[in-house]
Amino acid sequence: MTNLLQCFGGTVIDTTCEMNLHWMLQRIFMLKSPEELVRLMERPNLVLVDCRSYKEYSQGHIPGAVNVDLFYYHWLDTTKDGVKAFEKQMNVLFSFMGITKQTIVIFYDDVAGMSAARGVWLLTYFSHPQAFMLNGGFRKWQSLGLPIEIQTNGFKPAKFSGKINKNILVGFEYVRKNLDKTKIIDARTKEEYEGKVMRAARKGRIPNAVSIDWMLNINEDGTMKSLEELANLYRFSKNDEIITYCQGGYRAANSFIALKMLGFKNVKVYLGSWGEWGNRLDLPIEK
Repeated sequence: MTNLLQCFGGTVIDTTCEMNLHWMLQRIFMLKSPEELVRLMERPNLVLVDCRSYKEYSQGHIPGAVNVDLFYYHWLDTTKDGVKAFEKQMNVLFSFMGITKQTIVIFYDDVAGMSAARGVWLLTYFSHPQAFMLNGGFRKWQSLGLPIEIQTNGFKPAKFSGKINKNILVGFEYVRKNLDKTKIIDARTKEEYEGKVMRAARKGRIPNAVSIDWMLNINEDGTMKSLEELANLYRFSKNDEIITYCQGGYRAANSFIALKMLGFKNVKVYLGSWGEWGNRLDLPIEK
């Protein structure tokens, strides 16, 4: 604790400051370590969400986790009515999961990956104050020799409510109007970005987008990279408005978390991403 305080207000410079600051930022910006999860597991207000497929979940998961494969809840319609329907669907889902304002929610998948990041971003959109991703995911949990179970855990539904944070989600109309005013990050693979892989009616990318593959955010052990490494990836001004997108808003959510870890304040995810943009013939593209 003394070392951590010295990082902020003390006069003594300590070699542990960088590490302490890194972990403080992880806690503030949406990450929990396996060790932190262990300390929280007896909390009655914890909802632990395994975002992998049910097949993977049934073969072994973190004790107490429920299974919600968020890939079943992708959304490609960002018209005004489409976003309203999306919000309604998420309200129903989070109510079924038993999330209230007092709930601590920790999402995980195999690594600090796209589906868990999507869960954190979704709850952040509803201004939920305690939404986190397990840093390193199930792979890191297993590597530490921590316990697993195979039983299926049931849900405890509750009434979910949240205040919409419109500052972190955009639709195609907003992106089209601001192509020359924002920094747009394409979190897909280089092959998708260059149009060598086609996953929509059209191939290519949103005009002016820069390619930063979301996998570059992740270490080999499945944890998020250090702040220094992430800062070398995302060389933007903290004053920039940044929009992330991918195919369906999952990889983009991981990039959203990376940017928030770095202290970027004006970061948005394009919900429909290329799954919507690439299939709308009225929207411009680059190849």
